[in-house]
Amino acid sequence: MNITSSAFGQNGAIPKKYTCDGADVSPPLSWSGVPPETKSLVLIVDDPDAPDPAAPQMTWVHWVLYNIPPSANGLPDGTRDFPAGTEQGVNDWHRTGYGGPCPPVGRHRYFHKLYALDTVIRGLSRPPKGAIETAMKGHVIAHAELIGTYRR
Repeated sequence: MNITSSAFGQNGAIPKKYTCDGADVSPPLSWSGVPPETKSLVLIVDDPDAPDPAAPQMTWVHWVLYNIPPSANGLPDGTRDFPAGTEQGVNDWHRTGYGGPCPPVGRHRYFHKLYALDTVIRGLSRPPKGAIETAMKGHVIAHAELIGTYRR
C-alpha cells in the first residue's frame, strides 16, 4: 500500500497553506495498493516531535479518520465531504477535523499514516487516537506512511 500527496513529497516541506500559518486546510492525499480483503481504512496524522524536536515530550494528534471505505483512493485538498461511511475521531485540540501543523519551535515531522483493516470499527463516538488504535489491534492488514515537515 502507498500514500502520497501532490502538495509535498516524502520528507518534504508541507506548504504553508496546510498549516495554522495559512488556510489550515487538509492536504490532498492519494493512496493505492489497498488489499482486496480490506473492510475499512484509518488515517491518522500526528507529530511525534511535540513540543520541541530537540526534546520531544508527546505525540500531538492532528487528524483522525476511520471507517473510510476501501473503495476510496484519496482525499482532495481541503476536504470536508468524506466518502460515505467515513467517521472522524478527536484530535488533540479536542475537536474533530483537520488541524494543520503549528509547531512552537523547530522543524517538526508530520506522519500521515494509512491503515487497511479487515474490519469496520463500531461502537465509538468521537474517539481519540488511542481508542482507534485499540480497536485496530489484530485487524491491520497493511500500512502506508507519508512524512511531511514544517518549520514556522
